[in-house]
Amino acid sequence: MAFAIEEINRNTNLLHNVTLGYSLYDNCNKLGVGFRGALTLASGQEEQIILDETCAGSPPVLGIVGDSSSTRSIAISAVLGLYRVPMVSYFSTCSCLSNRQKFPSFFRTIPSDAFQVRAMIQILNHFGWTWAGLLVSGDDYGLHAARSFQSDLSLSGEGCLAYLEVLPWGNDPAELRRIVDVMKKSTAHVVIVFAHEGHMINLMKEVVRQNVTGLQWMASEAWTAAPVLQTPQLMPYLGGTLGIAIRRGEIPGLRKFLLQIHPNLHNHSNSYGNNMVNQFWEHTFQCRFPPPPAGWVESGGAICTGEEDLESEGTEFLDLSNLRAEYNVYKAVYALAYALDDMLQCTPGRGPFSGNSCTTLQTMEPWQLVYYLEMVNFTTSFGDQVSFDENGDALPIYDIMNWLWLPDGRTKVQNVGEVKRSASKGEELTLFEDKIFWSFQSKKPPRSVCSESCPPGTRMVRMKGKPECCFDCIPCSEGKISNNTNSMECTSCPEDFWSSPQRDHCVPKKTEFLSYHEPLGICLTATSLLGTLICAAVLGIFIYYRKTPIVRANNSELSFQLLLSLKLCFLCSLLFIGRPRLWTCQMRHAAFGISFVLCVSCILVKTMVVLAVFKASKPGGGASLKWFGAVQQRGTVLLLTCIQAAICVVWIVSASPLPHKNSQYHSDKIVYECVVGSTVGFAVLLGYIGLLAILSFLLAFLARNLPDNFNEAKLITFSMLIFCAVWVAFVPAYISSPGKHADAVEVFAILASSFGLLVALFGPKCYIILLRPERNTKKAIMGRGVVKS
Repeated sequence: MAFAIEEINRNTNLLHNVTLGYSLYDNCNKLGVGFRGALTLASGQEEQIILDETCAGSPPVLGIVGDSSSTRSIAISAVLGLYRVPMVSYFSTCSCLSNRQKFPSFFRTIPSDAFQVRAMIQILNHFGWTWAGLLVSGDDYGLHAARSFQSDLSLSGEGCLAYLEVLPWGNDPAELRRIVDVMKKSTAHVVIVFAHEGHMINLMKEVVRQNVTGLQWMASEAWTAAPVLQTPQLMPYLGGTLGIAIRRGEIPGLRKFLLQIHPNLHNHSNSYGNNMVNQFWEHTFQCRFPPPPAGWVESGGAICTGEEDLESEGTEFLDLSNLRAEYNVYKAVYALAYALDDMLQCTPGRGPFSGNSCTTLQTMEPWQLVYYLEMVNFTTSFGDQVSFDENGDALPIYDIMNWLWLPDGRTKVQNVGEVKRSASKGEELTLFEDKIFWSFQSKKPPRSVCSESCPPGTRMVRMKGKPECCFDCIPCSEGKISNNTNSMECTSCPEDFWSSPQRDHCVPKKTEFLSYHEPLGICLTATSLLGTLICAAVLGIFIYYRKTPIVRANNSELSFQLLLSLKLCFLCSLLFIGRPRLWTCQMRHAAFGISFVLCVSCILVKTMVVLAVFKASKPGGGASLKWFGAVQQRGTVLLLTCIQAAICVVWIVSASPLPHKNSQYHSDKIVYECVVGSTVGFAVLLGYIGLLAILSFLLAFLARNLPDNFNEAKLITFSMLIFCAVWVAFVPAYISSPGKHADAVEVFAILASSFGLLVALFGPKCYIILLRPERNTKKAIMGRGVVKS
């Protein structure tokens, strides 16, 4: 501060013709002493100051630079704020001091703890540390930091505190032992400490005693650069510490100024406080000013002359490579000076006060300097911009430091990055990871999480009674996925998609239908084509042997029609195989219904013809044959078939069967099927076929005992018995079969009933035609010339 004021006084461009002075007060690290000193300055009750000859009256106190402690700054500023006396602190970081209603005249050149807390959280997020412990001092500095840390960490949703402990004032072994036990038992490998050097010294004694290693320490700005903790005894525990540090600066000319300091032995008064300089001198050179204490000389103690060479002593006092808090003091003094200069540059009539007025040194009020202090904006010789926001906080910027433990046992605190806030980019973290020293065997950042991240395909379920960072990973249920790490919920796949086995992405659902390419479809297709070929072969045989008695005796025209209809029955089953489409869904049941009605109608008419023939063979029964001529037979078959065709047309027009994608049978499959549209229509279609089949069966059953060696009624009875048995079994099997199996059941029923009719009706005839031609005669058919055993 003294150097900054002398530099300002020598600067002709700043506060021209105005000389700044100062008074120094030691707060003795006690609230009462610091508070009394601040009130003494502000009230004008300070000791008499010798003024320059051109000055008159008591010198006004323009502002106070300090205090270093947040607790003392809160107390002092709360009172000075009532009188709007500006106070610029260089080391008080409590976020509570940003409250403009409570502290209207408080400013600071060090960032608020609110920014420091957010910087800490950014570092935690950068390394993926979501589980950390927090230790704080039991004062305003620590408690407000803890409150801000908990609040900001909760809002970020990026981490949790494993524990929060308040470090005791003074040496409290029992409490320190309890706190270190908590640290040992915790699974958190990162420990954040917002406390002062004194707290850390006491804490580390207990840490060393219990030999607690393997922790990654994070330091607040209060102890980041503390040399007292950088000792060979503590570095095995604190090596690799990451800390937030006040922005380092350079002050040109300061070293030369410091070398000019010498104690004044004559009048015991100098510009910097004689008592402070003398204490420093005696400590540095291990001597005493006269008169020395009793026995000092006898014990070999040296007497201070005031001419000792300070530069050759190599004291830390001259180490200017790490100016941090000192740089903040330098900026605080310049902020007050620039505010005063701006005030004195005011042009009357254009001022900011009542009536556009200005003020002077003689008439100024403290609140007027506060106004200009709020507007101050300048750049230091080191290149840093200094200004205050609406809360009196400086532009926040911190250095990130790392404690390096060198192989030779020396320690080094190196800069590994920075965190700052700018108007354009917001809060920005820069880290040089390749420079960071990690005090672990892996030489890599540690893992500090309560629960490992949930991989894609799972979702997080919070553990009961534990912080939100502690969770279990539950696999997504079927049909749901999560494609991000640490997903809170699993999302359902679209309708035509299903979850992959890993549940991390959706895949198209498998499609299922009775295909030509699968074994079942191939077998049914082959069977259908085989039946069609057999029908064609039988038809060829009948055409070739159409003039033989057995073909002519069994109504060859109806037999040809029956073979053609059976051929259609076999072929219509192919419509049930393959991916359902609109036209196949509409055609399959219509073709099936009409084909089978045509087939059963032919059988019914054949049965009626058999009954009519044998009835005509009786006396007086010849008139019955006139109703069963060829025209009547064709007409009956056509009429019965047209009725089924009409049923199909009405069904398709009113409620057409449609292709449908069904996901109810299998969640991971899409079953392509044809919905019948109208259950009533389907039931009427089947019922009509059943009615004709039962009627044919009854008539054939009645004619089974009619006399003839070759009675076709027996074959019809047997064939219709097979037909009815197949379709009676079909109904429950069809209802209970899902998806493509329902189509397979229906195809099987069609093929089974068709083969039953084909074999039962035409098998014996083909046997006689091909293998027993001697029975293919009129006599054999009429029952003559055959001896029965």
